[in-house]
Amino acid sequence: MYQYTSFDREFIRDRALQFRDQLTRFQNGKLTDDEFKPLRLQNGWYVQRYAPMLRVAVPYGELSAAQLRVLAVIARDFDKPTDELLLEAQSKQDKIGSSPAPKLVKGVAHFTTRQNVQYNWIPLDKSADVMDLLASVDMHGIQTSGNCIRNITSDERAGIAHDEIADPRPYAEILRQWSTLHPEFAYLPRKFKIAITGSHEDRAATAWHDVGLHLYKNKSGELGFRVLVGGGMGRTPLIAPVLREFLPANEIINYIEAVVRVFNRWGRRDNIYKARIKILVKAEQERFTREVDAEFERIHIEDKAPHTITTRELERVRAMFEVPEQVKNQTSAINAAPSRSPVSPVPPLSIAAEHKAAFTRWLTQNAAPHRLPNYRIVTLSFKRPGQAPGDATASQLEEAAKICESFSCGEVRVTHAQNLVLPWVHENDLYSLWLQAKEAGFAQPNIGLISDMIACPGGDYCALANARSIPVADSITQRFTDLDEILDIGPVDLHISGCINSCGHHHSGHIGVLGVDKDGQEWYQVTLGGSDGSDLGGSPTPGRVVGPSFSSEEVVGVIEEVLAHYTTLRTPGEAFIDTLKRVGFDSFKVVANAARADRKTGEALTN
Repeated sequence: MYQYTSFDREFIRDRALQFRDQLTRFQNGKLTDDEFKPLRLQNGWYVQRYAPMLRVAVPYGELSAAQLRVLAVIARDFDKPTDELLLEAQSKQDKIGSSPAPKLVKGVAHFTTRQNVQYNWIPLDKSADVMDLLASVDMHGIQTSGNCIRNITSDERAGIAHDEIADPRPYAEILRQWSTLHPEFAYLPRKFKIAITGSHEDRAATAWHDVGLHLYKNKSGELGFRVLVGGGMGRTPLIAPVLREFLPANEIINYIEAVVRVFNRWGRRDNIYKARIKILVKAEQERFTREVDAEFERIHIEDKAPHTITTRELERVRAMFEVPEQVKNQTSAINAAPSRSPVSPVPPLSIAAEHKAAFTRWLTQNAAPHRLPNYRIVTLSFKRPGQAPGDATASQLEEAAKICESFSCGEVRVTHAQNLVLPWVHENDLYSLWLQAKEAGFAQPNIGLISDMIACPGGDYCALANARSIPVADSITQRFTDLDEILDIGPVDLHISGCINSCGHHHSGHIGVLGVDKDGQEWYQVTLGGSDGSDLGGSPTPGRVVGPSFSSEEVVGVIEEVLAHYTTLRTPGEAFIDTLKRVGFDSFKVVANAARADRKTGEALTN
């Protein structure tokens, strides 16, 4: 993991002190709401439906056990609304939809699709205390909000994936340092998100970002980036086109500086719905590319390419991401080339007879090949009935810290799918890990399956949401609890968003669910055929809407019928998304809409 320097620590702690002074002036009436708003947003403090919401940055998803414990302290000691506020909020939620609202929870951290952590109930008068606590473990909320370059995300398997070409984390860290409080890019036309990967499989959903970076080697063996610009979700889902097929790796900051300068100069500031760079790229196309190339040339000629990454700086940062000493001592193949195929089976372990079936299922579903021999990448599932996808209580965070200390050199990664990954698990420890994870409730063997869904907090917490996501997610989870059934269905990416802002990435789900408002009531659109590009051999694409929106009571039935249709049409071993592509969208659309008709017919007969 990257270790903060003394400069980094002083910078973060000074920022926390600055925020405390700003908060004090606001509380004393020396700053108005409008004056204080940009100051709190620059540090990750929103005001949501019922209370402030804090978003904590987790650069490229990496967390230490010490950081998990501090996140647990914040959940337990600070994420505490008054009983009166909680009752008021619950009463309002009960009246929103036709189905009962789940009980609003406190004392919880939420893992987001962009590898951040959010809290929903921290009182604003405690915000400076939380900032100090975060700074004590090299964490903050800087640039997790506002029209700036946001937290840079990456593949949760960076540096350990068996299909990796090069580790993207050193570049992600250098980009983070360059973009933090960049004086020219603090007030862009709109927020700006960068994702980076160095593997054959794109687990970072790069094509759905403002800038997506693919680290690879060209035919000459030179390391560089394929640069995608102009992706995004929201009202206009767009896949980012390739702006540069190959850019030498040491030029990446100079080039992104050129991209962001052009966006800053020409991006729409008169209409928030047309302000993202994707709109500019789509509208200007080749002209945009020419402008970026011209700016890139100016940066070289006039500015002397100030952000060219030197070999010395790259090696300094790369040294922070070396294989842990404990792992070095346990393997003799650290410098071996990464394997391109799954590694050998787990050696015989002393497993209790009654555990063999469950352990084997978990191993198959939750453990992935590692670039090092005798190691596995293990995912802890944070998807279970009765708990919102990606939520973690203080106790669960503490248990995760214990597990990562015992089995993963004190390191975990937040995933795009709102789980936690253990990057350094030795195969001899897998059974012991499974026993401990099972005890903590993290051993659901459902990674990549229908119950491993992505969902945003939705209308239960977010002021922008049109509908609630959590009740729909819970209904689907309660319906698909039979492990044999969900294993038989196989891989399905189910994504749920509470509004068109698409924080739940519904556009990229094989099955997507979008909350919409109709005359003050919650309804849900269903999309089929989306992909984030992580499917091996697949390409990113937005899903297509199957028809008019459904009520919350109808959504589960629609998904049931769509999946039943798939199981009748699939060929042996064929995944849902592949069957849908082969058979065609229209066939599934008919089935989805028939589910609504069948429900209405049944209600009429009952009445």
